[in-house]
Amino acid sequence: MREAVNTARRIVVKVGSSSLTTAAGGLDTERVDVLADVLAGWLAGGSPGVEPTEAAPRPAGSGRRRAVPADRELVLVSSGAIAAGLAPLGLPRRPRDLATQQAAASVGQGLLIGRYSAGLARHGRTVGQVLLTVDDVTRRAHYRNAYRTLRKLLDLGAVPIVNENDTVATDEIRFGDNDRLAALVAALVHADLLVLLSDVDALYTGDPARPGTVRIEEVRDEQDLAHVAVGRAGRAGVGTGGMVTKVEAARIATGFGIPVVLTSASLAPDALAGAEVGTFFHRVRQRPTARLFWLAHATSPRGRLHLDPGAVQAVVGRRKSLLPAGITAVDGTFTAGDPVDLVDAAGAAVARGLVNYDAVELPSLLGRSTSELAAALGPAYEREVVHRDDLVLL
Repeated sequence: MREAVNTARRIVVKVGSSSLTTAAGGLDTERVDVLADVLAGWLAGGSPGVEPTEAAPRPAGSGRRRAVPADRELVLVSSGAIAAGLAPLGLPRRPRDLATQQAAASVGQGLLIGRYSAGLARHGRTVGQVLLTVDDVTRRAHYRNAYRTLRKLLDLGAVPIVNENDTVATDEIRFGDNDRLAALVAALVHADLLVLLSDVDALYTGDPARPGTVRIEEVRDEQDLAHVAVGRAGRAGVGTGGMVTKVEAARIATGFGIPVVLTSASLAPDALAGAEVGTFFHRVRQRPTARLFWLAHATSPRGRLHLDPGAVQAVVGRRKSLLPAGITAVDGTFTAGDPVDLVDAAGAAVARGLVNYDAVELPSLLGRSTSELAAALGPAYEREVVHRDDLVLL
């Protein structure tokens, strides 16, 4: 049994479109109901591996009711809105153009949340819909507001159901898949565990259909992934993710100190009961500050600062602030306070930080010491380009 699973009190569960829909693309109500039963069983403190109706509390008026543990909290990140809207709109497959995807999402989201609401209501649970865009987790003010909303729903005993707001998102501001969103939500609510459910029961060394491919039971560090072929993002059918996005989500979550279970939706009861199914990703570090985690994983850089070798050594090796003297070039359009990537001579990003200057100001400052700049331009220019407290190594 997995101790990290059995001791978890706040978890985030992500389920993909392919686990919730029929082959034709419509919402599979039976699958949604089964998942709702499993999640309610875990919240009730019973074993999700037993029959859900026995593990979950009964609705009011239906007889004996189990006491619901007050210390268990669950956030569900659910794909499926676009897929659920295909059949009602007469669409034979997932559309490629954004406008039709948004139309399908606007129809399907109501169907999806309605089914979850009905399924969890049988167990006396209330759900709350939370639709997020990239801005909600990449802009600091929005990030804090999303946290307050989720925290209040959990405090009130509700089950937040999170999805990307496909009806308003554009190609430029999309997560692209809900795996990364789930990892960011897990960090946002300081979850004890992230469970990624899909149509594949685990991470394998290659294509599970090929002879000789074996299941990877545990991942402790990057070395365990060195010989794993995870393919590429995207797949046929109704989903948008793939094993590569799930591994990347696991990297994000474990980097925040959150262990991850990757398995299929059909094995969710066993996974939540702590059985050794699927693939278990151990956390790779203690939990960092939320601010630095947000900077590393939830921001999109607005530009790049090219560093000379000495500046790279100072920032990476000695964890120093970045000064104008160590910058050789500037890319992008940004203003003071925006996130920018710090890149080495080969163009590889070595760090990300919040810049203290506008992009238009920096070219005239490059290669000059702060004391020189202060003497020529005034004391306001005797400051770091990126302070070490606003900088995270990548």
